[in-house]
Amino acid sequence: MLVVCDMKIRSMTIEDYEQVHNLWMTISGFGIRSMDDSREGIERFLKRNPTTSVVAEEEGHIVGCILCGHDGRRGCLYHVCVDEAYRKHGIGRQMVQFCVEALKKEQINKLSIIAFTRNEIGNKFWQKMGWEFRKDLNYYDFTLNEENVTIFNP
Repeated sequence: MLVVCDMKIRSMTIEDYEQVHNLWMTISGFGIRSMDDSREGIERFLKRNPTTSVVAEEEGHIVGCILCGHDGRRGCLYHVCVDEAYRKHGIGRQMVQFCVEALKKEQINKLSIIAFTRNEIGNKFWQKMGWEFRKDLNYYDFTLNEENVTIFNP
């Protein structure tokens, strides 16, 4: 059993990138985009959204992360993850609440998450959190740069 003793939930900075990327690489089935998830891509995202992304840190070690941003109207959560050894301790819930409060301060009134259908753990988490599964929408993508590919962790 894991004891979460000195957990700190705080805004993510670019200085966290290496640990966050390392965490992403440990998550089975996690999709990493070659350009968007590079250090440069994340730095661009954090400059646009300096207060809304979050990490969970225990004794200097990052064990959870959410990229959170908005377009002035709607917020969106990306790459929500918690190290497998730290799951089931409310860390994900605390990070989501951090993002919700940060978005409220910026007067954002709606928040969404896109989860891969094959992400059973993530989909169960969102359902348990009380998020609404939308059946009235179709989600479309249009790729602007073919070099920005998604690679899934094994």
